[in-house]
Amino acid sequence: MFTGIIEETGIVLAAVRRRDVLVARIGARKLLRGLPEGGSIAVNGCCLTAIAKDRRGFTCELTRETLRRTAFGRLRRGARVNLERPLRAGGRFDGHIVQGHVDGVGRVKWLRRSGDAATLAVAIPAGLERYIVLKGSVAVDGVSLTVAGRARGAFTVALIPYTLDHTSLGAVEPGDAVNLEVDVIAKYVERLLAPRSAVGRK
Repeated sequence: MFTGIIEETGIVLAAVRRRDVLVARIGARKLLRGLPEGGSIAVNGCCLTAIAKDRRGFTCELTRETLRRTAFGRLRRGARVNLERPLRAGGRFDGHIVQGHVDGVGRVKWLRRSGDAATLAVAIPAGLERYIVLKGSVAVDGVSLTVAGRARGAFTVALIPYTLDHTSLGAVEPGDAVNLEVDVIAKYVERLLAPRSAVGRK
């Protein structure tokens, strides 16, 4: 489990297709100290396995299913990615519950700066819109954010200067694809209430 608090941004050093798998090598520094080979790591909010590592970074494999459900289909060398290690048992919980299971791909509508801060608008797939709640939580490329506004098919979040400087969100442009994970609590509540709703309609 993750919390959406980004520890470091890494750089994609290589992204090579090997049959139906994309092998990505990601440069990192700070988080390598606590990342074992075979360990989990969230890359832009997607839980991946570090199959190898060295002093410069780590390597992970992305299957066809991962590529289909995330924004990684166009992963390229030089891209900046958000990195987070799993939450330790008993660790400080700063963001919100992030599983690292991407629910869908959003599209950046605009990023408007106002002084040192900014507002980001993201178009969201229709199937996820019902989970977006004003002042609720959402993970955008792995970053834990609070929904500041809603409109049909889109939502906005406010980005503080620290987030703009220490994550990849400060450099997004209109049309960019971003990984989205909605609040898992909302999905569980919906599932628990579904049988009752069905009974009520009979």
